[in-house]
Amino acid sequence: MREAVELVVVGGLNVDLTVPVTRLPAPGETVSGPCARKAAGGKGANQAVAAARLGAKVRLVGRVGDDFGPELLTAVRREGVDVSQVSIGSESTGMALIVVEEGGENMITVARGANGHLDVRDLDLTGADALLLQLEVPLEVCTAAAAKARAGGIPVILNAAPYQEGLESLLRHVDLLVVNESEAVSLCGAADPTALLALGPKAAVITLGARGAIAAEADDRAVMEVPSFQVQAVDAVGAGDTFCAQVALGYTYRQPLREAVTRACAAGALATTGHGAQSAMPTGEDVERLLHHAS
Repeated sequence: MREAVELVVVGGLNVDLTVPVTRLPAPGETVSGPCARKAAGGKGANQAVAAARLGAKVRLVGRVGDDFGPELLTAVRREGVDVSQVSIGSESTGMALIVVEEGGENMITVARGANGHLDVRDLDLTGADALLLQLEVPLEVCTAAAAKARAGGIPVILNAAPYQEGLESLLRHVDLLVVNESEAVSLCGAADPTALLALGPKAAVITLGARGAIAAEADDRAVMEVPSFQVQAVDAVGAGDTFCAQVALGYTYRQPLREAVTRACAAGALATTGHGAQSAMPTGEDVERLLHHAS
């Protein structure tokens, strides 16, 4: 059995407030749901938990407030994630307001809160096999962390979500870029992984939701099409974060890109079969079973 890789995740920690509805609201419309669910979330915390469940050693770097922060850290620590580099400040903890329709599609609004005050000047990457980033923390924080990793020869994986302007400096330090279709269009004008490669990364992946993913590498630039896995989806929240965690592990293990993306599609699909983000994330054994069943 191969040794687990050690992944450092720099990103956001949020409280998720989720309301299930029969359909998503139109602009200006109010749609009622039966209840609201409170859970631990944030793209950094979600991807850290997903990677831990999938078999990695994970260190999370972030910031929370002293309101909901301690309970978020308890939830993440329970999954085996090292939170010793998560600071607690006087700011409010980040919060996500999520509306989920019956088919699993969702709408999300995020209040950055303490995530916007993260400082990585003392970031410790000792022993890290890869660095995983998202954009719920300030862009300059991600750029500084990526530059430090690149200087130390540590691969950098960026999930450029939520999209921000001015990513040019950060992308120069990125080895693997993961985005969805709308983020790809915002970055390069098209949902084309080869166009994303022109921005600097060595490999690029575009997630297509229920249609799977497409990917390309700088070495040959041929577009790979990877289909999705058929599951009974109930909630897509956290599926993208699970995909990112799995593809980051595959990339760190130096799996062929097609294999890494295939496994990520399987992991992401499994994450849609339960409610919530972290609570629905699969284990490595779950992914193996789905891959075996589909083969």
